[in-house]
Amino acid sequence: MLIGVPAEVKNNEFRVALTPAGSIDLDRRGHQVLIQAGAGVGSGFDDDAYAAAGARIVPTAEDVWDTAELVLKVKEPQPEEFDRMREGQVLFTYLHLAAEAECAAALQERGVIAIAYETVTGPKGLPLLAPMSEVAGRLAAQVGAYHLMHSQGGPGILIGGVPGSRPAKVVVIGGGKAGEQAAITALGMGAEVTVIDLNIERLRELSALSARGLRTLASNTLTIAEEVASADLVIGSVLVPGAAAPKLVTRDMVARMRPRSVLVDIAIDQGGCFEGSRPTTHAEPTFTLGEQIYYCVANMPGAVPHISTAALTNSTLRYVFDLADKGWKQAMRDDPHLAAGLNTYNGRITHGPVAEALGAEVLPVEQVLASAYSN
Repeated sequence: MLIGVPAEVKNNEFRVALTPAGSIDLDRRGHQVLIQAGAGVGSGFDDDAYAAAGARIVPTAEDVWDTAELVLKVKEPQPEEFDRMREGQVLFTYLHLAAEAECAAALQERGVIAIAYETVTGPKGLPLLAPMSEVAGRLAAQVGAYHLMHSQGGPGILIGGVPGSRPAKVVVIGGGKAGEQAAITALGMGAEVTVIDLNIERLRELSALSARGLRTLASNTLTIAEEVASADLVIGSVLVPGAAAPKLVTRDMVARMRPRSVLVDIAIDQGGCFEGSRPTTHAEPTFTLGEQIYYCVANMPGAVPHISTAALTNSTLRYVFDLADKGWKQAMRDDPHLAAGLNTYNGRITHGPVAEALGAEVLPVEQVLASAYSN
């Protein structure tokens, strides 16, 4: 199979969808990898490394999109890429279509077979979302601590405090993989950390994981309001797979926080879990709403591309092997977890939560795969 990897075009996105090591393995399986020149440079992988791995370096994005049967990306196609997509092409990337109506419409219009990393399932959660959730969670504590500094517009609080003065109070809403990593990182930095989640068993796990260093609370509106009001830093990491994130923190709750408090919305790829959130970029990561600072960068792991690219390829490569070796239809028939990743096919939305968020009719994946037998 001809597999293409274009350079990412989203603001300050320096990750790439495949490492040279991954390219070697695909070459050994008899597949041809096309890499756009310079695509891996931001992640620390130059063109020579890919060429030595058996990939063919091509000069432009059009050279990739025009010929590749399977396109591997990191982030959802941007408007400048919409016209490059073509009918029947398989796209494997993060999509987050519940919050990307324009992209969803383009994928449907172009007839792309779009498979979303974030909706591929596994026996223990979402295997292709987990590595980037780990990165984003750890980064959330770091960037939150940075923006608590007075020089960044914050209240001038050192996240760990010093003897004789209090540490920052950090509230993490959502105890999944991103929330876990945010909480553990903030705790390691010396903060006073509270995690709020609906799942009591998950709270028990987090408490045990932290040697009971974390304060854990069951999620409800009153508890969220009280904890947000007293926090210096709130990290939102609520995820409903494939669907828009619920707005658990309202503007009224935020208005009760101390001036210049910081909110980091990891869930912004899915629309955000704070009422005031809107996507920002690494170039302009924050905005002020009322007297509070919001950090809502939609591709947080792009800030550490070398680590993120390696972690992503480590997770995606087994699925890329299946798609390339078997073709997407047979790969999905053999693996229902991969089939859960299908988001668009033949101009239709095929993932229920995405269809619901976009107000579209869903074409069940089972129906797509059943009909494929006769094609």
